[in-house]
Amino acid sequence: MIRIRRAETKDRALVYGLIRDLAVYEKLLDQVDATETMIGDALFGENPRAFCEIVSWNGEDAGFALWFYNFSTFRGKHGLFLEDIFVNPDYRGWGLGKALLKHLAQRCVEEGLARFEWSVLDWNEPSIAFYKAMGAEMMDGWTGCRVSGDALVRLAAAE
Repeated sequence: MIRIRRAETKDRALVYGLIRDLAVYEKLLDQVDATETMIGDALFGENPRAFCEIVSWNGEDAGFALWFYNFSTFRGKHGLFLEDIFVNPDYRGWGLGKALLKHLAQRCVEEGLARFEWSVLDWNEPSIAFYKAMGAEMMDGWTGCRVSGDALVRLAAAE
C-alpha cells in the first residue's frame, strides 16, 4: 500500500540519506556538500522555504519529493517547483513515483497554482519517458542557468 506524508523533523536523517542515494544514482555524489543539519534546518527550521513529502510502500519509507514555491510573472501566480524526486530502486515499479507526482499535482490544483515544473538530466532516458507518460512537456528552447560558488561571489561583488 502506498502512503504519502509530509516529512517531519524526525525524518531529517531519512531525507538526507535519500538525497545522497539520488546523488549516487545521478553520478553526482561528489557535488553534495549539504549536511544532514543543513537539510534539517532548511526543511524544519523557523521559516522553511522548502518542503518534503515521503512516500512509503507497505510501511517502508521508499522515496521522497522535495519542492518549493516559485512564481510566474506572466501568469501572476505561484507555481510549484519539484527540486528532487527519488524512489529507491528496490521499490520501483509499484507506482510510487507516479503517486508523488499526482500528490503534488493535486496540491497545485487545490491551491490554484499556475504550474508544476521540474528539471530532468538529459541523459536520464528512463525518467524522461516516465515524465512524458505522466503528461509532462519537455521544455525545448529553454536552457537552465546557474551561478554558484566563486562565480556567485564575483557576481554579488560586481560593479
